[in-house]
Amino acid sequence: MVLFPNAKINLGLNILRKRDDGYHELETVFYPIGLKDGLEFIENKDNKINFSGSGISLDIDSEENIIVKAYRLLAADFPLPGLDIHLHKVIPFGAGLGGGSSDAAFLLKGLNTFFELGLTNVQLRGYALQLGADCSFFIENRPAFAAGIGEKLQSIDLTLRGVYLVLVKPPFAVGTKEAYEGIKPAIPHFSLSDSIGQPLEKWQDIVLNDFEASVFLHFPKIAQIKSRLLESGAFYTAMSGTGSSVFGLFKDEPAIKEDDFPAECFIWKEWLST
Repeated sequence: MVLFPNAKINLGLNILRKRDDGYHELETVFYPIGLKDGLEFIENKDNKINFSGSGISLDIDSEENIIVKAYRLLAADFPLPGLDIHLHKVIPFGAGLGGGSSDAAFLLKGLNTFFELGLTNVQLRGYALQLGADCSFFIENRPAFAAGIGEKLQSIDLTLRGVYLVLVKPPFAVGTKEAYEGIKPAIPHFSLSDSIGQPLEKWQDIVLNDFEASVFLHFPKIAQIKSRLLESGAFYTAMSGTGSSVFGLFKDEPAIKEDDFPAECFIWKEWLST
C-alpha cells in the first residue's frame, strides 16, 4: 500500500499558560498543505518489521522511528503480520511541519484500511495521541483549531483555496528548549479562534506566533526570511510551530528566486487547494 503523508502549517500559535505537569497550554490552527512524503508497506513472511528510507537521511535507530512505533501500537492489539516499510522523506525535520507525526498517522490509517481492522477515526486518534500531541490532527487531516497541548481538536470552516504558499526552511532546525527560552505565557487580547475569522488582510497584525520573538533572537536568519517574504508581497507570513520554517501567503504568485534566501534553504511553493 502506498501513502502520501502531508505536512501542515500553524496559523498563529499562542502560549496561554504553563501547566502543573510542565507542559504548556496553547492555541493554534493546524492547516494541511501539499508537501508530502512517500510511505509504502507490504507484508512479509518473516514476522518482522524491516524499515528502509530514502530522500532526507533518517539518522535514528528504526525502533525509535515514530512510524515503527505506530505499527507496534496497533500490533499490540491486533494480529498484524510482519511488514517491509519504506519511507521516502521529503518533509524537512525540525521545521514545525509535523512530518513525522503525519507519517505515523498515515500508517495507522493505512493499516486500518488494508487489514480491515474496523477502527473509527475516534479510535485512531486515541492511538495517534500516544505518539505525539499533533499526530491526531492528521487522522482527519482537515483545518482544525487546536487547544490543550495541541491534542484538543475542533474542525473549523476555513479555506485558503486559491492562495499561493511559499514555504522556506533554513538549513538548520530549532530545538524545543531553544524555542521555549524567553516565552512568557499570556492570554491574548483576542482569542485565536476569533482572530482567524477576520479577513485575511488583517491576519499579519492579529494572528501571531508567540515563539517568533525568542526564536528570532537565537536565529536571526529566520527573521530575515520572514522579512524577505513580506518584502515580496505576502499578505501574511509567520513561522510554523516552533520553527524553523517560515511561510508566506500571497494573492498572486510572487517573483521569488532561491538566491533571495540564505544558502541551502529548502523552498516549497504551491497554490493551496484545501
